[in-house]
Amino acid sequence: MNNLQIGRCGELLLQYKLLKLGIESSQMKTGSGIDLVAYSSRSRKAYTVQVKTNENPVPSGENGKMALGWWVPDDCPADLVAFVDLSSTSVWLFSTGEISKYSQKKYRGRNHFYFYVDPTANINSHQLSHQTHFEDFLVEKRAQVFF
Repeated sequence: MNNLQIGRCGELLLQYKLLKLGIESSQMKTGSGIDLVAYSSRSRKAYTVQVKTNENPVPSGENGKMALGWWVPDDCPADLVAFVDLSSTSVWLFSTGEISKYSQKKYRGRNHFYFYVDPTANINSHQLSHQTHFEDFLVEKRAQVFF
């Protein structure tokens, strides 16, 4: 798949998961950094979503352990950011304010959010850096917070 197809798969996977939870969403084609709009009937609020997608984990640069990573600009226009791993069909959902809080690196106006998926990776105890640290951010749990 090319990058556009990978990104589209991520958007569709998020929409599928939201719809299974009874949450309506619609794709945006504006190129403005907003990929989806999802509506909460409970709060009567529409949330804009930027979707970042990986096809597979890759070896990390630091130790070669398998990891997933996404870059998000500081000035992300969306209310929420969804991180998607197509290989596991997992989606994590964060508010844009949480991105800066949980990102491990910042570089030239962008936040690098990543975590290891390899269970043998040495985990830095003062920084959240393993997939298991972010289980509460899976869309199935986070949808209850936002929608």
